[in-house]
Amino acid sequence: MCGRTSCHLPIDVLARACAYRDRQGRERLPEWKDPDKYCPSYNTSPQSNSPVLLSRLHFEKGADPSERIIAPMRWGLVPSWFKEDDPSKLQFNTTNCRSDTIMEKRSFKSGSTDVVESPEHWKKVWDNWRLLTMAGIFDCWEPPEGGDLLYSYTIITVDSCKSLNDIHPRMPAILDGEEEVSKWLDFGEVSTEEALKLIHPTENITFHAVSSVVNDSGNNTPECVTPISLLVKKEPKASRSSQKMMQWLATKSPKKEDPKTPQKTESDVPQWSNQFLQKSPLPTKRGATGLLERWLKQEEPVAKRPHNQ
Repeated sequence: MCGRTSCHLPIDVLARACAYRDRQGRERLPEWKDPDKYCPSYNTSPQSNSPVLLSRLHFEKGADPSERIIAPMRWGLVPSWFKEDDPSKLQFNTTNCRSDTIMEKRSFKSGSTDVVESPEHWKKVWDNWRLLTMAGIFDCWEPPEGGDLLYSYTIITVDSCKSLNDIHPRMPAILDGEEEVSKWLDFGEVSTEEALKLIHPTENITFHAVSSVVNDSGNNTPECVTPISLLVKKEPKASRSSQKMMQWLATKSPKKEDPKTPQKTESDVPQWSNQFLQKSPLPTKRGATGLLERWLKQEEPVAKRPHNQ
């Protein structure tokens, strides 16, 4: 379904974008875990780190499950039961997971839930950015021989809504609004069965086409997310000789004739010193400019009889 995402907000702005109210109704900002692993990007590809919002209870036993933490995680879930020493040896794609098989496939059975969210009433606080709130699951993998823990996630997908169906049959499971986000995150109070009821297509989404530069994961510029209709088309640059010729044409072209002045006859056309004109299927042009343009076409010259014959 999806092979690219984007989150280019600075750390502090992203935290404000994820502002929420805890169970006591207090306005809170989520705390960062390993913020040095977060790299803002206009073009995030699988196996790169992305910010994930989740309950503090996942990291601290006995914590208030309504409190939230932002943790950078690898996109592409590596199950905790994976026994190889290198995550890249995982033989199947876990970038996305289907909502209809999420409870059946072994790779997702022991996962938990995560999402990036944005409450509507906090728009002014976080510079009017509106995050796309996608539901997913994550896991924590420990290398068999020991080493740093690896947190990774996958995005849940559902059947596409009507407006997106012509583009792709699947779309991310979007949590529409703070209430849905809270229910998805608060696994201490909301059962898995109830949480899964939040997973369904939504029409509350807008989209636009972007440049093909996004296909290369090495490109990380605003052009990756800019509507293609707003990008300035680059015109081919004329050569130096062509520029000089165009300047000459602009300054040496004859002035427009007075309507009252009789048109010049063929014999009045200035002649080249070698008395050669270029053969062309186009109608004869009057004036030095027309002759020069025909001569520039580099067609085979043909001799012209003198005018007095």
